[in-house]
Amino acid sequence: MTTLVWLRNDLRVNDNPALFYAAESGEGVECVYLWCREYVKRHAIAPARIDFVRRNLLLLQQDLAKINVRLHLLQVSKAAEIPHQLLRLAQTLAAERLFFNVEYPLDERERDRVVVASFHSHGIETKFFHDRVMIPPGSLRNGKGEAYRVFTAFKRKWLEILAPVNPAPLGLPVRQGGEQIASPQGGEVNRLFANEPQGDLSQTWPAGESHANKRLKDFVAQGLLEYQQARDFPAVAGTSSLSPYLAVGAISPRQCLFAALMSNTGEWNTGNENIASWINELIWRDFYQHLLIDFPYVCKHRPMQAYTDAFPWRHNTDDFQRWCEGRTGIPIIDAAMRQLQQMGWMHNRLRMIVAMFLTKNLQIDWRLGEEYFMRNLIDGDFAANNGGWQWCASTGTDAAPYFRIFNPFSQSARFDPEGRFIYQYLPELASLSSRQLHQPIDLPGYPRPMVDLAKSRKSTIRLFAQLSRP
Repeated sequence: MTTLVWLRNDLRVNDNPALFYAAESGEGVECVYLWCREYVKRHAIAPARIDFVRRNLLLLQQDLAKINVRLHLLQVSKAAEIPHQLLRLAQTLAAERLFFNVEYPLDERERDRVVVASFHSHGIETKFFHDRVMIPPGSLRNGKGEAYRVFTAFKRKWLEILAPVNPAPLGLPVRQGGEQIASPQGGEVNRLFANEPQGDLSQTWPAGESHANKRLKDFVAQGLLEYQQARDFPAVAGTSSLSPYLAVGAISPRQCLFAALMSNTGEWNTGNENIASWINELIWRDFYQHLLIDFPYVCKHRPMQAYTDAFPWRHNTDDFQRWCEGRTGIPIIDAAMRQLQQMGWMHNRLRMIVAMFLTKNLQIDWRLGEEYFMRNLIDGDFAANNGGWQWCASTGTDAAPYFRIFNPFSQSARFDPEGRFIYQYLPELASLSSRQLHQPIDLPGYPRPMVDLAKSRKSTIRLFAQLSRP
C-alpha cells in the first residue's frame, strides 16, 4: 500500500508523526513538498526564510533517501491549483492514502479541507497528525467549556493534562524496501526556488535536522542552566536560537520539551528554575498555536480584543520607515532593527521593545509591524509573530492592562548595561561611553529621538482608556 506524505513546515525525518506512521503501516512511502508562489506574497515570506527552506529541503532529501523514501517536488502559481496537483501525483503513484501534519492558520486549514475533500471524492484515504503542538488545539477548555484567553490559566490546564504523559519523541521511520534510491544531487530543489527572492544567511543559520539537534544538545549542555538569567541580555548568547528550526520544522517542540525534561529529572514546572523557565517558553509557543483555532479571526488581521480595533492608530509612512530602517534616534531600537536586517532574526527582549515603541510611542498600527517582521524574519511563524505583536500592542491575549509600556532607555540600561549590543550594531556611536548611550542627548551624525517617550506614553494610555469595553 503506497502512502503519500505531504511535507510542509515539518522538514525532518525524526519525530515526524505523518512520516513515522506512514512508514509503520506499510511499504511504499513517498513524500511530496509543494511550493506555492502565491503564498510568498500573501503570507509575506521573508527571502531569508525562503532560502532556509531551500537549504533544509536539500538535506531532508538526502535524509529521506537513507530510509529509501523519495521526495517529490511540485510548484504551483496559485493556491487553488494545490488540490489538483497533489491528487494528480497521488494517482500517478497509485497512492491509497495521504498523510500530513496539521497547520493551524486559517488559509492553511481551508487549503487542507479542500485537499481532503478532493482525495476522498477519488477514494483516497487521508489522515492528519499534530506535530507543532503537544496538545491538539481546540481541546483545552476551562470549567465553562470556553477557550483560554490568558496564558497562566492555559498553562495550568496544559500541565494538568501533559504532566502524567511521557512525551518521548518518535524515532526514525522504518526504512522502506525496494531498490535503493540514488543519492539526490539537489538540482531539482534549487530549480524549485530559482525564481524566488532569496537571502543567504547560511553562515549564521546552517540548515538541516542534524544541525538543529546539535543546537539543542549544545544549548541543554551549555546554556539551559543559565537561561532565566541570560535570556534577556541581547549581547549574550543566552537563548536557544532554535526558533528558525522550529519554524520550518527541522526540529519539533516535543524534541525540545523532552530534552528539557530529561535535564530536569522529569519535572515540568518545578526543579531547576532555568529549565522550568525555558519549558514555559515552549508552552507559550503552544498557546499561540491554539489561539489560531480558538479565535480564528486573528488570522484576518483583526485584534483578539475586538474593542481595541477602535484605537485611532496613526498611519505615518515616514515615521514607520524610520522605525524600519533603524533611524529612530533611540540606540537600542536602532540596533535591534539593524540586527533584524543583518541576521533575519531579533532577540526576543528586543522584539518586545521595538514593538511597544512602534505601537505605544509612535501609535502606529501593530499590523504594519507584524507584516514587516514576517517579511524579514528567518523564523517567521504566523502564530508566534501575531501573538507577540498583539501582546505588545495590548490588543491580544494578556492579563496585563494596556498601560504596560516599556521605556526603551531604561530597558537599554537594564539589559545592555555596557552597551555591548548597541556598539555591535551602531559602530557610529563607538566613541560614546556606555552611560551616554542610555542618556539621549544631541549627538553629531545621529538623529534626535523621534518622539517624546513620556508624552507619547500618556497619550497612548489616555486613548486606550477612552475605548468602550464590552
